[in-house]
Amino acid sequence: MSSFLALLKRDIHLSMKEGGTLGIALGFNLIVVTLLPLGIGPDLNLLNQIAPGVLWITLLLSLLLSLDRIFLTDYEEGTLELMTLGPLPLEQVVIAKAIAHWLCVGVPLSFMTPVLGLLMNLSPGQFGILTLAALIGTPALSFLGTIGAALTLGLKRGGLLLPLLILPFFIPTLIFGVSTTTGYLFASGNYESSLALLAAISIGSIVLAPFPAAWALRVNLN
Repeated sequence: MSSFLALLKRDIHLSMKEGGTLGIALGFNLIVVTLLPLGIGPDLNLLNQIAPGVLWITLLLSLLLSLDRIFLTDYEEGTLELMTLGPLPLEQVVIAKAIAHWLCVGVPLSFMTPVLGLLMNLSPGQFGILTLAALIGTPALSFLGTIGAALTLGLKRGGLLLPLLILPFFIPTLIFGVSTTTGYLFASGNYESSLALLAAISIGSIVLAPFPAAWALRVNLN
């Protein structure tokens, strides 16, 4: 357990020290949400109606931009190969890196998304459900992202291939994230059931994703 916590602390420290990954994700999110109202026009009712879908899509794409960095730094430095010989099973290494990615990228994006909702004519009173849904849904994106990051590790154009491989697996999170937000904001459905399914997807991803990701890492490192 101490080795796992030490690895987790190290990855969080490195991610915060580099800063570029989070900066790119936050910057992309801000630019897209800022430009969209300019392209659509000043129709506040229309912006309010499409806000849940737009905010979730930009959140997903912003997080997707940072996935290739989950293993790449350690791979380039040779540290990842040493981890395969260490006391931790490779599955636990994947879990530690996924948690670090979620804490350093997913959580800041989750808190930034509702604030950007102001540009989409959402009121501050609606921030709570957006933040809650994003915090529940983004762990699935980080853990599923480890599979794509592991499969494309070492490829020259892996950063371009990764979105094509992993984006289809993000669709359930997108569907139930939008359904949760829309159901609450517009009272158009039972948002509690959508939120529960969103949580189930994240839990399932946390449990299952480390195994194929660890297998892909073993294949690429051998």
